[in-house]
Amino acid sequence: MSSPEPTDGASAASTTSHVAEQLVRLTRRMHRAQKHHLEDLDIAFTPAQSRLLRIVDHYRQTPPRMADLAERLEVVPRAVTTLVDALEANGAVRRVPDPANRRVIRIELTDTGRSTLRALRSARRAAAEEILAPLTADQREVLGGLLSTLVDGAGKQH
Repeated sequence: MSSPEPTDGASAASTTSHVAEQLVRLTRRMHRAQKHHLEDLDIAFTPAQSRLLRIVDHYRQTPPRMADLAERLEVVPRAVTTLVDALEANGAVRRVPDPANRRVIRIELTDTGRSTLRALRSARRAAAEEILAPLTADQREVLGGLLSTLVDGAGKQH
């Protein structure tokens, strides 16, 4: 599955633009499919709230501070406060004092948050399976390799 090499800069730019548009369309399709699966589960979390749950879960040993979350999300701390407030109202996270410094508040998942996260991951997997269904096993393997190159390469450019 190869395509002819572009012969000039204009062709390369056109190809890149086309691929970029395809990636955007695929991302939107993935979000719609995931949203559909979440509706079936009766879970109403925004993509930002879902991402925050995943980030909190990433901190296995010590729950993160609000500043840690803001840094990982690349947003201002106030935006994190709004997200945490909504997740706390849903019972997915709770604020807990830091045992070493009682002025510091940490955010941890609740049992509800962990089960919600499992459901979110399940919906994401189901959406991916739905989107990847038309591909053969070999095509999936090639796509996986290409995506790994793009994901792993992203960190090297900064």
